[in-house]
Amino acid sequence: MIRTIFLLLMILVLTASCNPTQKKQNRTNFYSFYLGTYTDTNSKGIYKIQMDESGKFGELQLQAETENPSYLSFANSGKYLIAVNEINTYSGVGSVESYKIGKKLELISRKSSGGAHPCFVTVNNKGIVLTANYTGGNTGLLRIDSLGNLSELFDVNQHQGSGVIKGRQDKAHAHSIWFQPHSNKVIGVDLGTNELWISKIEENKFVAAENNRLKLSDGAGPRHLVFHPNGKYMYVINELNNTISTISLLDNKFKLESNITTLPDNFKGNSATADIHISSDGKFLYGSNRGHNSIVIYAVSDNGNLQLLAHESTRGDHPRNFSLSPDEKFLVVANQNTNNLLCFKRDFKTGLLTFVDEVAAPKPVCILFRQ
Repeated sequence: MIRTIFLLLMILVLTASCNPTQKKQNRTNFYSFYLGTYTDTNSKGIYKIQMDESGKFGELQLQAETENPSYLSFANSGKYLIAVNEINTYSGVGSVESYKIGKKLELISRKSSGGAHPCFVTVNNKGIVLTANYTGGNTGLLRIDSLGNLSELFDVNQHQGSGVIKGRQDKAHAHSIWFQPHSNKVIGVDLGTNELWISKIEENKFVAAENNRLKLSDGAGPRHLVFHPNGKYMYVINELNNTISTISLLDNKFKLESNITTLPDNFKGNSATADIHISSDGKFLYGSNRGHNSIVIYAVSDNGNLQLLAHESTRGDHPRNFSLSPDEKFLVVANQNTNNLLCFKRDFKTGLLTFVDEVAAPKPVCILFRQ
């Protein structure tokens, strides 16, 4: 009897270990990302969604109710999430919030962003929090502590100037701000003044660097940028004239080298660029076109030059932010006006994209993958 029971138990163990479905479930890798939105229609705030190992979307889940969380960033090695509220009703300015990450997002603190309608936030490993305030035309400086509490605003760098495009460049419009890798410099990108504003942070203050303003081509309207992994170049995507500017960083100096269009030669409609990313191997650069509704794909040469490869339709209207998955196998796009997310599989050899899946999402404008 004991021998019979032993044999039955062995059979059950072997059957379970040989079950291919069980093996597949154990091997399944999921990606997850947070989604920032505009809340002027059906959205309630910040959402989270998963993708399976094939790039298929799961169910959208509300994580925190908050107003216009249009840009997101992680802080303290991913323990906390930072969001800006793109508003001007927080004592006449916008706000920045910190959340503890768990099953849901738990609000820890909320502070002034330093100006009206903040549209960008970033955090470095020293806990410095930088905001870009579009209508305010400035950048703000705060800190986050080890418990996720945001400090009061330490400093504001107010941009001054204008560009040549009436109605869009009549005054400063800070659109993003970036920590330059392996440097003590930060770079503010101003669509209104048509310049990059280069600063250092010293004793919780913005201090203008030497040759602290780099002018771009008239009417460009710089919006976001990305650094080449080799540290020799950065690429600025320009909203108003639909170009990407290549800027060399040799000898710690910024020099505008070239501009390349993001649109096909035969396109005649209205369009405006939005976001830009580069693969970690430095071989491929991607940008989003709102109007042409595409992701433009370039090959990056050893000398930093860009060669157009293709335009991939985003199958929706107004592709704003997009992001590469942590392993860079997938590229996910947020179509703001058609309320949908698209997932594309990325070919590592060619850089080209293949459609995988689509899911509805209310007014999506920022994608932030968990690492």
